[in-house]
Order: sequence, then C-alpha cells, then structure tokens
Amino acid sequence: MDDKKGFALYLGKIQDMIDDVREKQAPNVLRAAEMIAVSLEQGGILHVFGTSHSQLLAQEIFYRAGCLVPTNAMIEPTLGLRKASENCYWYERQEAYGKVVLDSYQTEPGDVLLIISTSGRNEVPVEVALQAKKRGLKVIALVSLSYCASVEARHSSGQKLPDIADVVLDNGAVLGEAAIELEGIPYKVGATSGVIGAAILQALVVQVVETLAERDVEPPVWVSINLPGGTEINAKYLERYKGRVKHL
Repeated sequence: MDDKKGFALYLGKIQDMIDDVREKQAPNVLRAAEMIAVSLEQGGILHVFGTSHSQLLAQEIFYRAGCLVPTNAMIEPTLGLRKASENCYWYERQEAYGKVVLDSYQTEPGDVLLIISTSGRNEVPVEVALQAKKRGLKVIALVSLSYCASVEARHSSGQKLPDIADVVLDNGAVLGEAAIELEGIPYKVGATSGVIGAAILQALVVQVVETLAERDVEPPVWVSINLPGGTEINAKYLERYKGRVKHL
C-alpha cells in the first residue's frame, strides 16, 4: 500500500494515537472507571456533556447496545450542530448558560459527570464543571492536554476544565484539531478528537462493566433489540431509569 495516500496517513496517525492512549492513559481510565463503578453501585447516574462536536461524543455512549443503561446524555439543541454557525458557538461562550443547562437535568450528590471539550477553555463546559462540583458530583474531563495548555481560559474564573476535574482523560488532539499535512494544501486536514474520544469512551464503558462484574454487581447494559430477548431486557431498564435519564 502506498503510505503517501491521504487515507493511509490518517489511519496511521489514528493508530499511533490509540497506541499512545493505551500506553499513557491507562491509570486515568482505571481511576475514572472506579469512580463511575462506585457511583453506579450506589444507585448513581453517569451524566455526559459536550458542546458542538463533543455533543456527538456524549451521544456515543447513550442508549446504545453494549453501553451502560444509567448514562444520561445532556443533549442541548442550542449547543449542538443545528444551525451551528449561528447558535452553537455563541451559546458555548455564554458563561451563565452552564448553570441553566445543569438546572434542567436531575443530578444528585455522588453522581459522576463526564465533560468532553477538546480545548477545555470555553465558558459553558467550565461552568457546568464548577456547578457540578458545587452539587456534590465527581467530574471527569475528556480533553486534549496539549491543546488546552496552548490556549487561554475564557471563563471569568481563569480556570480551564482540567483545573476542575477529579480525573482528566487526554485525547491527544493537536492545536487546531486537524492532524495531517498534505503536499500543496496550506492547512492540515483530518480531525482526530472524535475518533480517539469515541475509543476512549467505549474503552471506559468496558472497564466500568468489568469492574462491576468483578464485584458481583450485575452491570446494567443495553442489549441490541436485534438479539433474542433484547427488547424485553431493555423494557425493564427503561422502567427503572426513565425517571432519572431525561432523554429516554
């Protein structure tokens, strides 16, 4: 295969980044998994929040076969990609909106909130983290530490997401997101935070499930409706969690 082909360059970069995650992020993934497992064992909920493309990652592990049932994706249309150029980036920088977001979801002390923000700098993700800590939640951040270190904080507190989180998971994305240089193209192409972020999140879910199983706690996991008994199993989970998971 011609390794100068763009697709091969990109896949090679992604493989290198995944290898780096496996080598360097294991301790923090294990810490995060332990935190989530303890919360779920005590009846807690895993909340997941992101804005813009990070909102897609919040949905990556929500209401999906093979993922944890007590996962509450905080899906705010104004912070998503609907009319992205008009709404998303404006709302993401309205600091007070972070409290509005958290107020619209049922959270309890002991729950865990996983916040995804590659830059870790914008007002709403930081404010959501601060509000969560005030309410007794543990906070896990999924960011790019190198990206975050290269930019200034926008929140009035002067803090960025890693300053607040109990555990930080690093997706390794470069400043500006795109990672591949092509001859004759003035700017890099090929975003990486989504692919690596999804891999980290799915690996984290698997680790939480294993941790619970090792403690003889039956992990609540969605089953595909295309498998025998899946619909019936999921119906029981829906009855149990619908009151606490807003978008079920």
